[in-house]
Amino acid sequence: MHDIRAIRDNPQAFDAALARRGVEAPSPAILELDGERRERILAAETAQAEQNRASKEVGAAKARGDEAEFERLRALVAAKKAEVAALQTEAGELDARLTGMLSGLPNLPLEDVPDGADEADNVELRRWGTPRAFDFAPREHFEIEGVKGGMDFETAAGLSGSRFVVLSGGVARIHRALAQFMLDVHTLENGLTETWTPVLVRDEVMYGTGQLPKFGDDSYRTTNGWWLVPTAEVPLTNIVAGQIVEEASLPRRMVAHTQCFRSEAGSAGKDTAGMLRQHQFEKVEMVSITRPDESGEELERMTGCAEGILQRLGLPYRTVVLCTGDMGFGARRTHDIEVWLPGQDTYREISSVSTCGDFQARRMNARFRPEGGGKPQFVHTLNGSGLAVGRCLIAVLENGQQADGSVELPEALHSYLGGRTRLTPGGTLA
Repeated sequence: MHDIRAIRDNPQAFDAALARRGVEAPSPAILELDGERRERILAAETAQAEQNRASKEVGAAKARGDEAEFERLRALVAAKKAEVAALQTEAGELDARLTGMLSGLPNLPLEDVPDGADEADNVELRRWGTPRAFDFAPREHFEIEGVKGGMDFETAAGLSGSRFVVLSGGVARIHRALAQFMLDVHTLENGLTETWTPVLVRDEVMYGTGQLPKFGDDSYRTTNGWWLVPTAEVPLTNIVAGQIVEEASLPRRMVAHTQCFRSEAGSAGKDTAGMLRQHQFEKVEMVSITRPDESGEELERMTGCAEGILQRLGLPYRTVVLCTGDMGFGARRTHDIEVWLPGQDTYREISSVSTCGDFQARRMNARFRPEGGGKPQFVHTLNGSGLAVGRCLIAVLENGQQADGSVELPEALHSYLGGRTRLTPGGTLA
């Protein structure tokens, strides 16, 4: 949500920032609507004052026996009361329209975010690791012999339809180990607080992080009105919704491992093979709630936390900053981490770490009370995958594959697999 006062103060800067995201000059329409709303509010306050004055004079007129004046004033009070009600209704309707208009606009990019139209204009920040040189043609994850029996798309299609998978045996065990490994690193080494949250949330919770009203088609809704979360960012961030927290409690750093659900609206025909793009998947999600002056440094810290998981697993990756045309709706700056997938001979996104400034906090009314006193201020919110578990499974399987169809597993996972170090061509752990 945007600060209407900031738009009033500098509409040109607001329009210029949104123009970088392909939004054409919304401030004239916003300010016109805001002006009408403020006019109704002022008129209602004026009419209310007139009603109050007339109400006081009614008794005096009655006491002195001035019946004509009494009736006039009583009629005036009734008329002003009706006028106030009508003006307040109009102001409420205009306020709802203004809120709806502001809710549909994306966040303003930071000045150092590169301009661009799509992912082709993203800017690489760094790379880590060297992609392995294979002496055979590397396969995609679902083609590896040791994986085939433990990654069943046909049965899943019979249960639920396309873009679902049934994992079993050694593959399922590796998947579980990855999530446990990520949680342990983030909680024991990176200082995040492990948090378990619901995956069914209310409308206002989805609204708070920006999924509603614009992106409802991207998520699933139950028949009784709950939403299945597209990421744990939604419940984690909303933990501070409607609150004024103490400055001393910031930053708050949380991590959660949850099921996630996305309809993948608009992705027909994209990444249909394998489990790269699923309707149901798991993520280990990081969320930070900070003071405004800490959010820039926190973005770098969270990016490092996600990168550290890939480094521990020995998976080559590159980190890019998204351009204005590829950045998510609620983000001010986003770092995407793309892991190397030899089966596709390319880097693919495995984590997206974003700072949202006070954009989500305004929607949620989440503030902090400064230690030295003063007016409560909006917190800043950040979120990032640490990591997407299914995509990490894909990367582990593809990068560790051997010519005989087995998979050599990262040393970091050995203790989580009972000392087993490889997935055999038969799909068992050994």
